[in-house]
Amino acid sequence: MNYTLHQLKIFAKIAEKQSITKASEELHLTQPAVSIQLKNFQNQFPIPLTEVVGRQLFITDFGMEIALAAKRILGEVDSINYKLLTFKGELAGRLKVSVVSTGKYVMPYFLSKFMRDNPGVDLNMDVTNKAQVVESLEENKVDFALVSVLPDHLNLNKISLMRNVLYLVGNPKYFEKVKLSKSAFSKDTPLIFREKGSATRAAMEHFLLQKSITIAKKIELTSNEAVKQAVIAGLGCSIMPLIGLKNELSNGDLKIIPLKNLPITTVWNLVWLKNKKLSPVALELLDYLKNQKQEIINTNFEWFNQY
Repeated sequence: MNYTLHQLKIFAKIAEKQSITKASEELHLTQPAVSIQLKNFQNQFPIPLTEVVGRQLFITDFGMEIALAAKRILGEVDSINYKLLTFKGELAGRLKVSVVSTGKYVMPYFLSKFMRDNPGVDLNMDVTNKAQVVESLEENKVDFALVSVLPDHLNLNKISLMRNVLYLVGNPKYFEKVKLSKSAFSKDTPLIFREKGSATRAAMEHFLLQKSITIAKKIELTSNEAVKQAVIAGLGCSIMPLIGLKNELSNGDLKIIPLKNLPITTVWNLVWLKNKKLSPVALELLDYLKNQKQEIINTNFEWFNQY
């Protein structure tokens, strides 16, 4: 057998994604290049690693064992590289962060200078909905998670980063002749929701329940960006986090619709399990954030205060 680390990396990603196309996208390689490497890797084993049923790729039981071994080997290689950098006096290691969907407008700004100052640190940042973020925390798959609503059932430490505010927004062309009262809001205006498991949806539902607002017509979409585009297109209105609306509000694609008891205000918190032993990289990040978060907010989110 004469497989390479490159082949191990490609096969591990194919097994993770269950797709050559998705693996090629994440690895920034062409699909034919990934297919060729998979074929060359397979040629070194007498037992199939994959099988195709219909047009769907499946990893065989043997393939899953090889994928697990590949991940362990790649992890050890990373460990060697980190140890080398550590012995040279540099901060080195892997930082794993899970971020709720809207947090993608927040977390990069709190990481960018830290990552530039520490080239030996690798970052894995998974952007998903709140349910998946909480699951990552529960299963100890990540160092930190960024959430705006703290999960009650987990014992967590936290550092608060900045405010999160949610407003009712709509396309100004569509809403310029509509006066939104509780009655109009419930009877005449479609409300666009995120999918179940989203923190934004939970905040919306809590607000509507608390104010006894019944929605006759609602639309459900599976990402913040999809909701935003639907609102711009005039499909309805939505209660959305201000943090993701900077450009759309400034260019007039969206308008904040005044409604009593809005905005909803929460806080973006970076959280981690209380019993988790943090790595030197994770501890260094916490120290950096405690000292630099206000400067980061002042530099990157000054526009936030005008709303």
